Amino acid sequence: MENKTKRAFIIVDVQNDFIEGGSLAVPKGSEVVPVINSIRKKNKFDLIVLTQDWHPSDHSSFAVNNNAELFSVKELETGPQVMWPVHCVQNTEGAKFVSNLVHEESDIVVQKGKNTKVDSYSGFWDNNKAQKTDLEDILKQNNITDTYICGLAYDYCVSFTAVDSAECGFKTFFIEDATRGLQEETMLKAKEKMEKVGVKLLKSTDLDF
Repeated sequence: MENKTKRAFIIVDVQNDFIEGGSLAVPKGSEVVPVINSIRKKNKFDLIVLTQDWHPSDHSSFAVNNNAELFSVKELETGPQVMWPVHCVQNTEGAKFVSNLVHEESDIVVQKGKNTKVDSYSGFWDNNKAQKTDLEDILKQNNITDTYICGLAYDYCVSFTAVDSAECGFKTFFIEDATRGLQEETMLKAKEKMEKVGVKLLKSTDLDF
């Protein structure tokens, strides 16, 4: 029997702390929202998943918990870690999805970054590849073959999710105009890494199904 293409739309971390006015704002982060809303309106996905950064307040990646300078890199037990501002703390306003992001009851939410000791950029794994989320299982249970990934931020959570998606065996597409990043240099590195594992980069206007 022929394998049927089944598509999942994975919207990464479109949360208040990552847009303008948030504690870890991605430049022009809010610009992704109308693009994402338009993608889901114009195309038919078999599954829509939102990932949500969901940190405890004592998370080891927060500079304030390490007496460290913001954005410096500190060596923790789990390896080198960027020291971030406090962001997306569980049950805070900053951790909520951006209010004008379309969010249906049928969407699945996968929370990540809940382990105090290790950060979790990807929607699939923590940064140490020690602990998985439910994302891969959810996709496989729904017989998903192709993933379309976008959100915030390009150079961290979105590209890490895309790389892991490809490595889990899904045909993976990264929607560039529905994504914004923190820095040009790290975005270029992320792009190279994605292309190396076979992630296809495209624009929202390339989608038609």
